[in-house]
Amino acid sequence: MTQEIEIEYKNLLTKEEFSRLADFFHIADHDFKHQDNHYFDTPEFHLKERGAALRIRFKNGRYVLTLKEPAPVGLLETHQEITAEQASELISSASSLPKGKVLEQIHSLGIHSGNISFFGTLSTNRAEKTYKNGLIVLDHSRYINKEDYEIEYEVLDAEEGLLAFRELLASQQVPLRKTPNKIKRFMTINVRSIMRRSFKSGN
Repeated sequence: MTQEIEIEYKNLLTKEEFSRLADFFHIADHDFKHQDNHYFDTPEFHLKERGAALRIRFKNGRYVLTLKEPAPVGLLETHQEITAEQASELISSASSLPKGKVLEQIHSLGIHSGNISFFGTLSTNRAEKTYKNGLIVLDHSRYINKEDYEIEYEVLDAEEGLLAFRELLASQQVPLRKTPNKIKRFMTINVRSIMRRSFKSGN
């Protein structure tokens, strides 16, 4: 188990901008690696209400359970590696969260962990490149019949990172766009889908 503060800036891209930035950073198709993000919340979205998010990420053969919470600067991330069996049981809603710091942090938010359910999966092809004093990430994600393109910039210094990120976008003629994080984008589409299904069923 580890905890860390995540400071990152992100911007949605068009497909053309994504390709242009990949060329700028000399990122080839084979540099992109696949990962799956499995998202969880209570049916009442108690985590979302608190600005928190819970996921299992499958990457490089490892399953990592991560809780993200608001912090004075950036987000506090609590990571806990779990087994494939634990991940499978959580995704099938056949098991409760395993004991550990993630569970403790969720309880500290006043959330009953027994109500947490699997909401769905977002799959991403990701490439990373060091840039100045941070890490550039290019993501092509697919979820709920939707796909999007995004650039992220992970940094240690918030002010320095923001300046470098904005200068990069300006140099590549990419406009600044309001960009919620992946789980917020995923949940927004998910809620809309649930509402449409509910409306069609007459409930």
